Amino acid sequence: MTIDTSAARPPLTTLSDEETMFRDAVAGFAEEEVRPRVQQMEREGKIDPKLIAKFFEMGLMAVEVPESLGGADGSLMMVALAVEEISKIDPAAAILMDVQNTLVNYPIRTYGSDYIKSTYLAQLASEKVGAYALSEPASGSDAFGMQSRAEQRGDGWVLTGRKLWITNGAEAEIYVVFANANPSAGYKGITAFVVERGYAGFGVGKKEDKLGIRASSTTELILDGVQVPNENVLGPVGQGYKIAIDTLNGGRVGIGAQMIGVAQGALRAALDFVTERRQFGKAIADFQAVQFQLAQARAELEGARLLVPTESTALRRSLSHWLDAQGIRPAIVAEFQDSALLVEFGCTGDGAFPAPSMLEDVLRKRYGVESAGRLPDVQERFYAISVERRLRHPAVVAITEAARTELFS
Repeated sequence: MTIDTSAARPPLTTLSDEETMFRDAVAGFAEEEVRPRVQQMEREGKIDPKLIAKFFEMGLMAVEVPESLGGADGSLMMVALAVEEISKIDPAAAILMDVQNTLVNYPIRTYGSDYIKSTYLAQLASEKVGAYALSEPASGSDAFGMQSRAEQRGDGWVLTGRKLWITNGAEAEIYVVFANANPSAGYKGITAFVVERGYAGFGVGKKEDKLGIRASSTTELILDGVQVPNENVLGPVGQGYKIAIDTLNGGRVGIGAQMIGVAQGALRAALDFVTERRQFGKAIADFQAVQFQLAQARAELEGARLLVPTESTALRRSLSHWLDAQGIRPAIVAEFQDSALLVEFGCTGDGAFPAPSMLEDVLRKRYGVESAGRLPDVQERFYAISVERRLRHPAVVAITEAARTELFS
């Protein structure tokens, strides 16, 4: 069989010159602007407003937004690169721009009317932070069991209910909010809305006191008869569940990039430490047991890193049915971070990483909500379902049958 490679694309993991320059620019920005602020932001439990302004100046808050609306006209790959580089230093700062790009800008850009796009994308590209409001007290992993309601009145809508665990909730001024406009239709009644912070009846409630990524705000939202204009319905009425699923696929790529960045930051800190720390007359990096831990961690990290560019590129090429849109398996990264932390924390007893929050972040990702919205056992179940569906795909079946015929005929 002859294969035509004349029109072959480069591997999905190969960066273009533009992407390489962008990554390096973000890395320099993170060192110069993010690192000096990490300790104070963690202590205060909030992102420095001056850093948010720097994010806008750098163009990091609207990477995929068209230039005509003030964005960088980039790609999801570039979003993932930026999240990864910033997460090496501070995942809390990284998640601010990750949510803005993947969970707010994307659905507005993809499903919004001309009015919504022209009204909100320019603001999100220049000055206003956004948030994505899907989860509720009784609907976390079962997101479509939401109790928030949307009732059409006159030329607008009235939203009632509560949202919980909303990232960027404290800083945001523009929210993508989901509510059920037809409960009798089940999840097919869910509808998406663009809601402004100043709308009557809208309020930001309790800010969670989290174990990790403390500088990133996670809040409650209160919908007490919020009045939303009819033109702020995002996409068709009753199609909000489709918008939510599509949007979260890109969001999980960003979370995967965040975990990879944190792991790389842990590796860098651990390597610095083991070359400086001396015992029995030599650096502990010279001890084989330490080398084994870090070598294994590095191998696992590099394997995990390959998934992010592959999935980010494939997702925007509509190849997501071939890939696992869950992003990185958090357990791989958590195991790696455990090894890196034990090398330092176990030897010194106090830990001296660039940010004390790194230990908290490891514990949070390993034992808490590892996938930013889905518990680890639930995520594994979804992964299994996605693999099973892929194996039943007609193209996969055809390839399998062809291979069987070739081998045994």
